[in-house]
Amino acid sequence: MKVVHLNTYEGNGGAGRACLRLSSALKAQDIDSDVIVYFQFKESNQTDTFSKTPFQKARAVFNILSERYLSKAVSKALKTPFSLQWFGRSVIRHPKVQAADIIHLHWVNHGFLSPKFLAELDELEKPVVWTFHDSNAFTGGCHVRYSCENYHKECGFCPLLKVNGKNDISHQTWARKKKAYSELNCHIVAPSNWMANSVKFSSLMGARAVTVIPNTIETDVFKPYVKSEAKKILKIQPDKFVLMSGFMPSKNDKHKGTSYLIAALNDLASRPGIVKENIELVIFGNNDQADMPEFPFKTTFLGTISNDSHLAKCYSAADAFITPSLEDNLPNTVMESLACATPVVAFKTGGIPDMVRHLENGYLADYESSEDLATGMEWLYHEDHAAEIQKEARRTILMQFSETVIAEKHLLLYQSLINQQPR
Repeated sequence: MKVVHLNTYEGNGGAGRACLRLSSALKAQDIDSDVIVYFQFKESNQTDTFSKTPFQKARAVFNILSERYLSKAVSKALKTPFSLQWFGRSVIRHPKVQAADIIHLHWVNHGFLSPKFLAELDELEKPVVWTFHDSNAFTGGCHVRYSCENYHKECGFCPLLKVNGKNDISHQTWARKKKAYSELNCHIVAPSNWMANSVKFSSLMGARAVTVIPNTIETDVFKPYVKSEAKKILKIQPDKFVLMSGFMPSKNDKHKGTSYLIAALNDLASRPGIVKENIELVIFGNNDQADMPEFPFKTTFLGTISNDSHLAKCYSAADAFITPSLEDNLPNTVMESLACATPVVAFKTGGIPDMVRHLENGYLADYESSEDLATGMEWLYHEDHAAEIQKEARRTILMQFSETVIAEKHLLLYQSLINQQPR
């Protein structure tokens, strides 16, 4: 079986990482699996690219920048991602695409596969699988929906656009997608039950077959280390209670919920029984420390961590990983933390409940409740059975999200789709 995965970037963002991890898991099962990306920021031995020649690279850069800046020009300053999908390119003549038994799409925005070129894939008469890493495939442009239900119908009156109405850009994009999807036979993979349920309400994709298969993770890389030793690596005293978060603040996406995290930390610091000097906050994923709020605890900024083994040690140093995301499909950081035996405190939203089990391997706070988020941190701070909770976090990943488990689920789907093909 030959599988080709298509993604806009290599390892850039959650979808890129998930794509590479799945391909590696399939290779470990002796499957011929290739990842081809639209644009590489640097040469790589992990992926092939559609943009090899100077002309192809220049065209890709033009498409990417045009898509991003024009989308911003028509959108309100709400820090919610929106895509026009006016730009794209054909991929059906690439030798690896033509040779594949399965074409597996991932995140294909930023000037890569517009609706026109998605429909073109049907000419190959091959099974097409499409993993939805966010909501864009079944909306008129947004990647994060919040409470908007316009995608249930035909979009239009988009709350993200500067000029909105019945026939606004979101409705026009919806109409182009409807035409393209009528020509494209594809099977949808939803990494979370939340995403699968969202698809069912969609006017664009609601009638399509959907299979829930989570993303996977490298369990031999993201693994537990002795907490006291991991804390020493970060130059943190072994007896400190370490809270960790993966972003601060998010300048681009309001759905990351940074303000709720800040409020929860201040709430926690004011509670009886909390000794502020015993707690340290560790933040990674953002080099820019400008305009940082004043935190109630001693704070260490790790910046961007590109080495996964070191990142695993950072997770292991934490006693709790806090993610205040307001809408997320199946966030990699939650899976990585649990794999390193670090419990997660998060809102009960998106695909997070698929990974975090309340009071077993973490804490699920009431949606948008900073007070309950603080209660989750307080619970772990006082918990006498922390070691059992940590073991359960690791066990969850090994049993439900390991490379072998997820590769086998994909292979069963691939084979069933191949068997359905006309002979």
